[in-house]
Amino acid sequence: MLRKKLLLICSMIVFANIAFAQNKPNILWITIEDTSPKFIGCYGNKDARTPAIDQLAKEGVRFTNAFSTGTVCSPSRTALITGVKTYETGTGNHRSNYALPAGMHGFPYYLQQAGYHTSNNAKTDYNVLNEKQFIANAWNESSGKAGWWNRKPGQPFFSVFNYNDSHQSRTMTDAYPKYVKNVLDELPENERIAENAFDMPPIYRDSPEMRKQVARVYNSLKLTDNKIAKLLKRLDDDHLRDSTIIFFFGDHGEGIPRGKTNGIDLGYRVPFVIWFPPMYKHLSPWGEGGVVTDELIDFEDLAPTLISLAGGNIPDYMKGRKLIGPDHSPKTDHLVLSSDRSDNGIDMVRSLTDGRYMYSRNYMPFMPEARYIRYMEISEMKQQMRKDLAEKKLDKLQSSLFNDRPAEFLFDLKNDPWETKNLIDDPKMKIVAEKMRKQLSTSLLKSRDVMFLPEYEVALISEKGNAYEYRLSDENYAFKEIFAAASLSGKRGKDIAAQQVKLLKDSNKIVRYWAALGLRSQSAAVLKSFQKEILAGMSDQYQPVAITCSAISYAIFKNESATEDLKKSVDSENAELALMSINYLLYVTDKDPFIETIRRVQKTENRFADESKSRNYKVKAACMDFLGSLGLVPNNPDFAE
Repeated sequence: MLRKKLLLICSMIVFANIAFAQNKPNILWITIEDTSPKFIGCYGNKDARTPAIDQLAKEGVRFTNAFSTGTVCSPSRTALITGVKTYETGTGNHRSNYALPAGMHGFPYYLQQAGYHTSNNAKTDYNVLNEKQFIANAWNESSGKAGWWNRKPGQPFFSVFNYNDSHQSRTMTDAYPKYVKNVLDELPENERIAENAFDMPPIYRDSPEMRKQVARVYNSLKLTDNKIAKLLKRLDDDHLRDSTIIFFFGDHGEGIPRGKTNGIDLGYRVPFVIWFPPMYKHLSPWGEGGVVTDELIDFEDLAPTLISLAGGNIPDYMKGRKLIGPDHSPKTDHLVLSSDRSDNGIDMVRSLTDGRYMYSRNYMPFMPEARYIRYMEISEMKQQMRKDLAEKKLDKLQSSLFNDRPAEFLFDLKNDPWETKNLIDDPKMKIVAEKMRKQLSTSLLKSRDVMFLPEYEVALISEKGNAYEYRLSDENYAFKEIFAAASLSGKRGKDIAAQQVKLLKDSNKIVRYWAALGLRSQSAAVLKSFQKEILAGMSDQYQPVAITCSAISYAIFKNESATEDLKKSVDSENAELALMSINYLLYVTDKDPFIETIRRVQKTENRFADESKSRNYKVKAACMDFLGSLGLVPNNPDFAE
């Protein structure tokens, strides 16, 4: 009798626990890669073939103003997994592997604390130091076999599935035969799009050669949609649809030239849908299924939202909004976004959007939007664009992708969705521009954006600490002074240059760095007035300053000492200094004096034996871009690095 009572009590406890667990929603997170809403049917593209995604949107909540916090995969995923902007963690540079604070976990860790089974199938690419340990801490399982099916009976789950069929490799950089094998051959003929069956984006020349490339985007997304449909069928077959909230979104903007890696709307904006089953529709602040909302959201918001859904404790370092539930956060009227180095292509853009307008501040505008990034240069699409440019077949807009950028972009996304007209100097837009400038500056000053340090410095900090905490100390990081110097960078004219030259003598090495970097964007005519001061900067004790001044002195003054100094820095044992030097040389007119040095650096195996594979890759890839720009190596996938 006693045994029966004990069994009954135990059974009641088990069933009570199961019932309690199932009061919490299951969460399915479907991510796809390198995709703009412009190529999804439910976002108005009549040529797209995405029925599974479209059905989710028809029954769920579709967001028209959802943004990645970055424009390339690994920094975007840092923000997703930590719930912190990369310009605070110092992880804005692609595959940089720098340290986070010890108490900063991947957010699924907090879901585990709330009783969830967490699974990731299967991409990680979190862009942090000690990534294996970080992954093990966040996930119950992370592999190609991971899924909700491995949880305990009745346990709520958070399952992530990432589909890479729309990745830039498929849509652009793989050789065409490989695309045929991995994409076209996986689609029935009646599901493939014809190369004349879609509207051509105005940023590209409308030619048979370019249509062949853009068709890859549509076909890759169709294959992605088919796989999403299979996953949703499995959810249905497991009788879990009625207890699962589904999130669908892209990891950043479109993976074609001018999108991915560029700090404009095409690089940031993503498709985003949340689907609620009937039992959890009350958690939606937006109402019933089929709703379209223009609420502004970005990737900083997702971690606190999911922890809140799970009933967990949101850590203090997460500043994003809770999007769902009765205690959801108030709406915001703007978002701050960022774009930094991608692969071997250094850059720095900070952007602010209110959904209607996109304002972007280019801090290294001497490099074009279509800058040299080896991963893109090996593609047939980029090669065709460069060929058309050389043959003067591109219109003014299309050729502008290869020119220096202005210091600022301002696009009206409602009337100009492809961002063809920069309105920054339009008198009618003065009030909008001034408001957005002020909002961006205020936000960056508040967050103490640590990416205003050169990557060389972030790497040094990460050897003993982490950039997130480093940036909080005025003694370490005099950000107000640094930001003032950086705010001049990209602005052109003799008066600005005179201020920058004066800052070359500042006691703060980072201020001096921004003074030099700002001078790099000035015209030759302006710089000739300051030759003496710039030549003196070549002897600066801080290498990023000396290298930048040497790059200017070579490009503008043809200084022999600058030539030799740059050869040495290209061959530096420090990967960040080598990469900085090569990137400067990618945009000089006369590259001949550096050819042999670049050849030697590229051919040297394991030249950074104590550093990661990714750091080796980016220097080698930059070398190949340098040689490829001169026609000294073929620009195709066989010569990737």
